[in-house]
Amino acid sequence: MIFDILENKPILEDTYGLVVCGGTSSRMGMEKGMIQYYTKPQQYRLYDMMKPFCKEVFISCNKQQVAKLKPNYPYLVDMPRYERIGPMAALLSAFTKFSKKNILFIGCDYPYLKKTDLESFSNVCNTDKPVAFCNAKKNMYEPLLAWYPYSCADTLMEKYEAKQYSLRIFLQKVNAEKFFPENKKSIISIDTYREYTKAYKDING
Repeated sequence: MIFDILENKPILEDTYGLVVCGGTSSRMGMEKGMIQYYTKPQQYRLYDMMKPFCKEVFISCNKQQVAKLKPNYPYLVDMPRYERIGPMAALLSAFTKFSKKNILFIGCDYPYLKKTDLESFSNVCNTDKPVAFCNAKKNMYEPLLAWYPYSCADTLMEKYEAKQYSLRIFLQKVNAEKFFPENKKSIISIDTYREYTKAYKDING
């Protein structure tokens, strides 16, 4: 899975990228995808970051967010049948829309994530199991920093039909591969306004 510059081949084969925006966070008081730590809001920064790794990249959003998106960014709206079940809605919508495509699934919660982290991560995304960043201290999967192969789509649908909507529990059940990043900050999720202001100052000095 080496990036072929001459042929412009993506690093991850048969993989579509999904930037997971989520809705307005009650704890944050704003949409995480529109938060700006760098020169662009998170959803556009991640879109650009993921482009070399995927054949196509889409911003995952709900129907209310579509009007706020810049016109040159492709998007995927959560399908109505999957609404109100959290991030699983975005993943199921992608598997339903894009047959036999693996999904690189990255949330806007992680401002410390860098392209070099994805480069290291992509080296282990060569299995028929999902692969996810893992918090070493808590031995806990990060389901919004993960690669989901299309081979797991049927099992994911079974969990949905059983009303089991937790992607972290899903990763545990299928014994997903664990990726422990060298950049320990990459898995820091920013979930409150106070955490945002602290991270912004840390990133921008």
